[in-house]
Amino acid sequence: MSRLSFPKEKISILLLEGIHENAVADLAEHGYANVTRLPKALDEGDLIERLSGVHMVGIRSRSQLTETVLRQADKLMAIGCFCIGTNQVDLNTARQLGIPVFNAPHSNTRSVAELVMGEIIMLMRGIWDKSRIVHEGGWVKSAKDSYEIRGKVLGIVGYGHIGTQLSVIAEALGMRVRFFDIQKKLALGNAQQCRTLDELLTLSDVVSLHVPDTAQTRDMIGPEQIRAMKKGAYLINAARGSIIDIDALAAALKSGHLRGAAIDVFPVEPASDADEFASPLRGLPNVILTPHIGGSTMEAQANIGNEVARKLIEYSDNGSTMGAVNFPEVQLPVREGGVRFLHIHANVPGVLRKLNEVFASRGLNMAAQYLQTDPSIGYVVFDVDGEVNDQEILADMRAIDGTLRSRVLYDRRR
Repeated sequence: MSRLSFPKEKISILLLEGIHENAVADLAEHGYANVTRLPKALDEGDLIERLSGVHMVGIRSRSQLTETVLRQADKLMAIGCFCIGTNQVDLNTARQLGIPVFNAPHSNTRSVAELVMGEIIMLMRGIWDKSRIVHEGGWVKSAKDSYEIRGKVLGIVGYGHIGTQLSVIAEALGMRVRFFDIQKKLALGNAQQCRTLDELLTLSDVVSLHVPDTAQTRDMIGPEQIRAMKKGAYLINAARGSIIDIDALAAALKSGHLRGAAIDVFPVEPASDADEFASPLRGLPNVILTPHIGGSTMEAQANIGNEVARKLIEYSDNGSTMGAVNFPEVQLPVREGGVRFLHIHANVPGVLRKLNEVFASRGLNMAAQYLQTDPSIGYVVFDVDGEVNDQEILADMRAIDGTLRSRVLYDRRR
């Protein structure tokens, strides 16, 4: 019979921001019933209070797990970001504290690609303004500045999971696809890779951005890049708010250099639905502004709920860290017998030798050992057979200099 080091029903899990009920169902199916699910994000003070005694937390994009918050989360052992991004978590502090952070980088790719495709059609037909005029009682029946997307060039910046899905959809609707990526990528269908960003900008009727937030991508579309775009082109950003110089974009729209834009993410976004959204793009014609909802469909949220819950369960049950964004990744097999220990430590010489001595000095058989490191931490899992005093061993492991965290995952001795 398997004996857990800590009963699952006592593992406290906090889910914030209306995380999909699929996550709760998956956790419950695997024995994790002590789950609190709240509909909104919490401010720092409330978050610190709520995290007291919590072992795993699930958040979306609004909750901010800062260094201050993380260092006061006394029991926290894993974080699940039920979204693509992880900028809302201080990943370095979490790593230093031995807390892996998991996310869902692929579950909402279709939702984002579909929104962008819809926006391309809406922009090139001028639907946004035409709809507003009719709602106000007007009637402007005209083909002026209204175009088919067939035969137009779509330039995709960032040819990853979302970029490639968008590429396939756009080509199926008759667009010619060009893309730019810092890596050499296999083109899907008839898409072609551009050698430089400037080459893509000068060729494209529509430019859509799908890159992560990094030092290299921040403000990558500034005044110079916007000037390089074709006159009358359209710009779409459903990636990260830091990528575009919003003031330069507003100026290009007002001057008529760009005919339209669709922006879903912004450099500064309201902290809550009650706060006012401020932007120089407000009120501009043929500009679609959406409140960071590119991946917000029921299908995407359901998939994300399953994906991140599964990663948290596998880490808690088995010690597997596959999919962690701030941690060495280890895929661990399920083992029917023995005792499994995990140890997280600073990546300094001598720690592994001392750990092995803990078991060797007791004459215990090491059935398996799994080790992975990054420049700052090491993650090692031991499967041990024999007469094991797990609490005594755990105390010796924790006494080793450099230890960040250690626990018994399970005892499956028959």
